[in-house]
Amino acid sequence: MLSRTADHLFWMARYTERAENTARMLDVNVQTSMLPQSEEENAHGWRALLGISELQAAFDQKYQSLEGREVIDFMVRDPANPSSIVACLTEARENARAVRGTLTTEVWEIQNQTWLDMQRRLQSDLLETDPSKFFEWVKYRSHLSRGVTVGTMLRDEAVHFIRLGTFLERADNTARILDVKYHGDHGGVADAQQGMSQRDFYYWGAMLRSLSGFEIYRKVYRDVITPARIAELLILRGDMPRSLLACMDEVVQNLHEVRNDVSADTERFAGRLRAELQFGKIDDILAHGLHDTLTRFLADIYELGNRVSRDFLVPLAA
Repeated sequence: MLSRTADHLFWMARYTERAENTARMLDVNVQTSMLPQSEEENAHGWRALLGISELQAAFDQKYQSLEGREVIDFMVRDPANPSSIVACLTEARENARAVRGTLTTEVWEIQNQTWLDMQRRLQSDLLETDPSKFFEWVKYRSHLSRGVTVGTMLRDEAVHFIRLGTFLERADNTARILDVKYHGDHGGVADAQQGMSQRDFYYWGAMLRSLSGFEIYRKVYRDVITPARIAELLILRGDMPRSLLACMDEVVQNLHEVRNDVSADTERFAGRLRAELQFGKIDDILAHGLHDTLTRFLADIYELGNRVSRDFLVPLAA
């Protein structure tokens, strides 16, 4: 496959997944912002979201104050923000259009219709009156895109590059969503094992729901929600679809399917990341520090993405 074609497929998938995960992160904050709290606590939560998304400086350049509706507008509508939902879904459509002949008609139509529907929804007042409904729509369209891709495309290199992009992006965003709590109050998960306030309980519950993990948590643990178990579920459980280990399983598998003469080192790098998760223990992670573990994982995922670009895709600009 031509590297440019692979590049478009890879980034189409990454941008679609990024839009979904931006919606998930925003939805957590919308839900928790409705809990009883001071204005300072509320602003701190929104600032944490910007911080973990590495968008604080860009936001501060554009806005004089920090309020929830401004953060939502910046992370949903702003085309100048490359991680906004508008920018992500636009880029996903443009990448799909560039390789339209490689995609099935159904996959292209989903990408195109999502972009058209987004324009109509943003012209309405849905985002202001019911932001959670808008975020659910974004998640639904992402699910639909993945389902149609798996259900209609030949299982060849095109699909493997699409899935590689999807799970690299998902791993990155799951780590960020889990780390928002640290940025929000600088409280470690280990400390929270000693007891949770009512507000913390609702926060962790909202986060589980944002990652489609609330029912899974109840099924696996059959007990009260604790931050340590949430961390274990979202990091080390290979049977949890959005966990870091599940994502790395998919990354390693799809890298193997598209391997070439220069990708052996990248495969080893990805295999090491998976092995650390596969054989890791949550007690060791908490003892080392959840934030430090997630920070290192995010750096490794960034490096892995660069290696994939170097070995298979159009090289990233220096």
